Amino acid sequence: MADPDEARRFYAKLMAAHAQSADPRIEQVFASVPREAFLGPGPWTVFAGEGRFQTPSADPGYIYQNVLVVLDADKGINNGEPMLHAMWIGKVEPKPGETVTHIGAGTGYYTALLARLVEPGGSVTAFELEAGLADRAKQNLAAYRNVNVIHGDAVAGPLPPSDVIYVNAGVAAPPTAWLRRLKLGGRMIFPWRPAERIGLAVLVTRIDAGFSCLPFMGSWFIPCVGASAAGSGAKIPTRERAARTRSIFLTEDKLPDRTATAIFGDVWFSSRIIGAGRKR
Repeated sequence: MADPDEARRFYAKLMAAHAQSADPRIEQVFASVPREAFLGPGPWTVFAGEGRFQTPSADPGYIYQNVLVVLDADKGINNGEPMLHAMWIGKVEPKPGETVTHIGAGTGYYTALLARLVEPGGSVTAFELEAGLADRAKQNLAAYRNVNVIHGDAVAGPLPPSDVIYVNAGVAAPPTAWLRRLKLGGRMIFPWRPAERIGLAVLVTRIDAGFSCLPFMGSWFIPCVGASAAGSGAKIPTRERAARTRSIFLTEDKLPDRTATAIFGDVWFSSRIIGAGRKR
């Protein structure tokens, strides 16, 4: 295998290309944060396609590829595909000085990337529901002074006011409290799982007119405890209707109308395109 630093630098170039962003710091953070430091000792079990494989050795070069790495096999929890996260980071555009909330931090690898991207002056609050993973994340991120890891339920607990909310667990709809904690100009990215066979990554931006919404790629994550089940009376979209969604409304602000593509309690999705508004 190649020298680990060399392998990581090449991997970083690939991730930056997938991010499709003009921000050169994306390549820099992928090159500077060692993935192996967040995975535990190797060899590691990785997923690719439909297969599960063990790396031949603990050489870090094996995990500088677009593979998921198993964190908790029994619960189906992995360190997700770097290419997907590079694309998400390129979409959500973390900036120096911003406040990020990371929901579903796992052992902290992508938390670390977000933390580097909001330096100087920015901070990350990372929620992880699984106690063992939260403990590992706290240890792994101890040197990142702008990160606070919380072992807790991000659905039940209050989120800080955020410029970016980065969600790594599938939801039927983002809770009202999450949307309300987005600052004006703030962005939320999350895996939308309105039905068993529908999985879409969605970018939400809070603007003067409300919450604009853009489904932009397929995406599958484990369910978010407390926010993944559709309640009685929900309007479940087809994949085609879900893909046409362009805004999100809260029923307390506006009742669903004929543009509704999906309705989940006090949150509903619409095909209406809303104005650009002010973005900070």
